[in-house]
Amino acid sequence: MWEELIINILVIVGTVAAGISGAFVAIKAKLDLFGVVFVGCVTAVGGGILRDMMVGRTPPAIFSSLYLLLIAAVTSVVVFVIAYIASKRFELIRKRVEQVNNVFDAVGLAAFTVVGVDVAFTTGTVFHNPVLSVLLGLLTGVGGGIFRDILTATTPYIFKKHIYAIACLGGAILYYILRYFTGNTLIAAIVCMSFIITIRMLATKFRWEVPKVHLVEEEKPLPTVKEPLQEMTEDKKSA
Repeated sequence: MWEELIINILVIVGTVAAGISGAFVAIKAKLDLFGVVFVGCVTAVGGGILRDMMVGRTPPAIFSSLYLLLIAAVTSVVVFVIAYIASKRFELIRKRVEQVNNVFDAVGLAAFTVVGVDVAFTTGTVFHNPVLSVLLGLLTGVGGGIFRDILTATTPYIFKKHIYAIACLGGAILYYILRYFTGNTLIAAIVCMSFIITIRMLATKFRWEVPKVHLVEEEKPLPTVKEPLQEMTEDKKSA
């Protein structure tokens, strides 16, 4: 019973955190109120929908837990109202806002990763497949963020943000191992979330990045601008 309570609390925490993160990104993309609420809700429930589709749960659980959509919507509206009232200050402290958004994004990522892997343990024999179990955690953690970034026309964080998907993947593996061998949901959740949030914060602070290929673009010579007198001289010669 208490294990179910822990997961429900994590779902709510992840929903609020993801709603805030989605709303922040939508405001930065200059979307209107509807756009902010829509992106906030999609960020909060997108990963769960992907997860449920993977395990054949139809319709996805979110449609029988509409209170989560309401929480995400209210959270997004609150963020929008605060940003609207303090729009000038919002622009002045943009860097601080980005830091706050990064914290909520990390919390949402960690909470949803735990929830995603835990679904494997409540879906019959699925937990005997560690690859699928970890994949469920990864999809639940990053799925909503991918939808958020696509809707706001930005490259998904998972492909460019400092150690984003790797932190989620590592946390999912850690949770699966602890949950499988100890059976203690609380300890596994605390360790997993602490790991993911710590890695995300350290990666942001020290700018840890996965190696990238930096292509050197060939510099094209600038077109020469002819002086008017030179052009007249060339025209006479050609004549």
